[in-house]
This record gives sequence, C-alpha cells and structure tokens, in this order.
Amino acid sequence: MTQRDEVARWMAGYRTAWESNEPDEIRALFTPDAEYRYEPFGEPVVGVEAIVASWLESADKPGETEFSWELAGIDGDTAFIDGRTDYPEDRRYANLWVIVFAPDGRARSFTEWYMRIPATE
Repeated sequence: MTQRDEVARWMAGYRTAWESNEPDEIRALFTPDAEYRYEPFGEPVVGVEAIVASWLESADKPGETEFSWELAGIDGDTAFIDGRTDYPEDRRYANLWVIVFAPDGRARSFTEWYMRIPATE
C-alpha cells in the first residue's frame, strides 16, 4: 500500500526533475516498463527511456512554472494528485494526476488529466 510520505517523496522528485530536465532524475521516477499518458485516452509512452525522450522533447524551462499540489486520495498502490500549474502569460491549468506505484516507490503508470483555467479579468 502506498503511503502519504511515499507520495510526497515521489512528488518532490517529480518537481525536481521537471525543473532540471536531467535524464537521471526523470529515470529515477519510473519503472523500466512504465506507461506515461499525457492525456487519459491517448496512447501511452511506454518504457522509461521513451518517457525520458518524450519529456525532454517538450520540456519546460527551469523556473518557467509554478506548481502546487494536494493529495486527493490513495487507493492501494494508486495516488490521486490535485495540482495547479501556472505558466507565464496567465496560462493556468488544473491537473489531476493518477499515479500507480510499484512496490519500490517508482511509478509504473502515470496519467495526466488537465484543464485550462480561464483567465480572469
């Protein structure tokens, strides 16, 4: 069973990798056969090396985003993250991440659901 502190540790690692775009930091988050979905009904990126390559193709610049999150729930080995991502020029997104963890604490499945938050006047 996944615990809150394990989720918090993984999320800290994810944010570090997001800011650094260092391949080894990205690799450390996922099992060798992990699946990463940028949207829930899209084809997954399969395998840690493919995840690293895909991540780096669309990498955000360090310091470009502000991100906050809360643990929405845990069910067995699955964690649900309620996040907010702010980009320059008032691009803001609400995120729901569904992360299925392997026993060693790495993600074996990651699915991102996101919605643009309308700009306020």
